[in-house]
Amino acid sequence: MGYNLLKGKRGVIFGALNEQSIAWKVAVKAVEEGATITLSNTAMAMRMGQTGELAKQLNCEVIAADATVVEDLEQVFVKSQEVLGGKIDFVLHSIGMSPNVRKGREYDDLDYNFYAKTLDISAVSFHKMMQVAKKLDAIAEGGSILALTHIAAQRIFAGYNDMADAKSTLESIARGFGYVYGRDKNVRVNTISQSPTPTTAGSGIGGMQSFLSFADKMSPLGNANADECADYCIVMFSDLTRKVTMQNLFHDGGFSTTGLTSAIVDEFINKNA
Repeated sequence: MGYNLLKGKRGVIFGALNEQSIAWKVAVKAVEEGATITLSNTAMAMRMGQTGELAKQLNCEVIAADATVVEDLEQVFVKSQEVLGGKIDFVLHSIGMSPNVRKGREYDDLDYNFYAKTLDISAVSFHKMMQVAKKLDAIAEGGSILALTHIAAQRIFAGYNDMADAKSTLESIARGFGYVYGRDKNVRVNTISQSPTPTTAGSGIGGMQSFLSFADKMSPLGNANADECADYCIVMFSDLTRKVTMQNLFHDGGFSTTGLTSAIVDEFINKNA
């Protein structure tokens, strides 16, 4: 059941690949809450994924774009305004990929061409996205822009590799651009630091299943799932959070502020008994 939190609002969702994607869940909930949207992903991702099926389900348009290419982003924002009939009220950046992780390269043996691609795809694309939108004056007064991040931006997690650097950069960009966009256009920019979530992208991280179990036992409320993350995104897109900007918002069941839990202690004791 929707609450019409986004009634009359227009949005662009980047990164919906399949039903596991957080971006997919956000798109569905945004429409349920009264928004009209466009979807965007790379042409390759659209061929490999199910974005077209989502577009049919939500009766919305898909605009193919490489988020690292400025000209492609220009087309997304120009065409989205044409299709939706006005300026954009909210944007989700749900994009991340590391060739080094996919190739199994260790952090002290990175391929630097891959490293540059990781940063460009997973972080710098967020800056490009906002710079393009601002120059086109594509975002409405009071608009909300979100990117999805992870606590590995602050802490070391084995296997997350250069994606941690990308997430750190992503969060810094949100603060830097959040100041400028808020000052000039009253647009807010935030990141949501989500629990480890079994998405297609997350499955490439080494030891993901073990990390999911560990995080769940470390979190007083348990891991937040993709549907719950989508709910949080909807609130951040809505007018209920019109004064929240330049924040990294943890959505992880309390993991980020928990040092040790009885469940972890018990497991350690049982393994060493």
